[in-house]
Amino acid sequence: MRPLRAKSEPDRLVDAVGSSLAALSGGVNRSKLVKAGLVAGGLAALTAGSAAISSIRRRLEGSDS
Repeated sequence: MRPLRAKSEPDRLVDAVGSSLAALSGGVNRSKLVKAGLVAGGLAALTAGSAAISSIRRRLEGSDS
């Protein structure tokens, strides 16, 4: 008999989101949720990077005057 293994926080989150979406859309598998999460995370990272670069440029332009 295998000992019970507790799910990690990301696994619980994916399960909760998956079950909620399944109730709405009739069924979403885990791989689609992971892909959607990666796309959303990548978009957030690109946005944050762009904001950081803009901030640095503004600071550099302000110090040249």
